[in-house]
Amino acid sequence: MSETKAETEAKRRSKFLVVVDDTNEVRVAVRYATRRARNVRSGVVMLRVIEPVDFQQWAGVAEMMRSEAHEAAEDLLQKLAEQVNQESGLLPELVIREGVAKTEILKLVDEDPNIRMLVLAAAPNAEGPGPLVTAFAGQMAGELKFPITVIPGGLSDEQIDRLT
Repeated sequence: MSETKAETEAKRRSKFLVVVDDTNEVRVAVRYATRRARNVRSGVVMLRVIEPVDFQQWAGVAEMMRSEAHEAAEDLLQKLAEQVNQESGLLPELVIREGVAKTEILKLVDEDPNIRMLVLAAAPNAEGPGPLVTAFAGQMAGELKFPITVIPGGLSDEQIDRLT
């Protein structure tokens, strides 16, 4: 079955990658990426990475935890995708991976050459910006072949809208 022209164009279009986690600041990263993507006619990829569970002697428990983690990831991504669509009309790509977040981010950007920016939100607290911001804006800053945008995690919707 051949692709439509719209499907082919969508695959060639630049994309903003947002890593979705359980932090409050993820909504800031999603909103920023969505607004920017809409304004520059790009796409959004939302990645949820599930950390592996190691219960070798309790394989049944580990599989149940893994299954629950996938369901929770799907629910969260679907809720965020609905928000993205309502706010911008965009339909984001949803990706769930298992592993270490930094490694899975690098794998995904190697697999999808249309990802042209990583958008992260920094935690608005005294404990630091968060492990991904620390890694990609610090020791791993040279690992990617495109810009990393770090958004202050405490911004309001109105402040984000003014930035985009």
